[in-house]
Amino acid sequence: MKAKQVIWSYSLGDRWRKWLNFFMLSCLFLLSVIAAVPFLFIIYYVFDKGVSAINWDFFTQLPKPPGEGGGGMSNALIGSAVVVGMASVVGIPWGMGMGVYLSEYKSTKTAKILRFVIDLLISAPSIVVGIFIYGLIVIRYGFSSYAGAAALLLIMLPVVARGTEEILKMIPNHIREAGLALGIPRWKVITRILIPSVLSMCVTVIMLAIARIAGETAPLLFTSLGNQYHIRSLSEPIATLPVQIYEFANTGFEQMEQQAWAGAMVLVFFVFFINFFTRLFLFFRKKDRVGFYSKMRK
Repeated sequence: MKAKQVIWSYSLGDRWRKWLNFFMLSCLFLLSVIAAVPFLFIIYYVFDKGVSAINWDFFTQLPKPPGEGGGGMSNALIGSAVVVGMASVVGIPWGMGMGVYLSEYKSTKTAKILRFVIDLLISAPSIVVGIFIYGLIVIRYGFSSYAGAAALLLIMLPVVARGTEEILKMIPNHIREAGLALGIPRWKVITRILIPSVLSMCVTVIMLAIARIAGETAPLLFTSLGNQYHIRSLSEPIATLPVQIYEFANTGFEQMEQQAWAGAMVLVFFVFFINFFTRLFLFFRKKDRVGFYSKMRK
């Protein structure tokens, strides 16, 4: 007996949805390419201008006086790592905690006040943040790494908080209700169910926040000031890469301007590679978790 032949038929509505889906995906791909073209052009231009000044001395030596050849930006590279690291150590957990509170306890009066403050910080120009920290810290204690980190912290906090809040809003409410219905405390539902489910997106928000503060110049001019030598104390002025790029670009000496382009290239590639390796790590982590759960089912 012959098996029944199954004939698939598509209605006009099905064909319309299929072609509409194809058209919208094509538009999204085209817009992604258009958005990537300026970024690729910037990378090419900065690389072309700065690659000639990249050598071992650039990463290991201090800047030379104007008019002298050689030298590098080792002090600025270390200083940027210190200031960004200090801001990130405080800003990442605080920012994520604020975002969780805004998402999970949004009806409270504290959450409404906190959301208002975060909106103000997001809309404030970075130079205003630098002036605020200047009046709050620098006038009393002087230029220092702490002041620079505090300025970057105020820029980083609202970015991480608002990004975390919007990501957690994407989780359906029935997932929260299912955890609470099983008798799990609310803090465990948040830390063991909600946050792990959106961890990759939260890491993306964190990387964007780090990339944002890594290139800030204006607030550091008012807080950390700059230094021609290596850091000796966190309570003293410290060199940072964006500020040193700004200073070298305005000297009028060709050799220092080339080093400014080299510093800009290092900054751009730092942001690119930190995002790339983060994505790579999350990809393999997700792959390992899928493999682990597959073995558990067997």
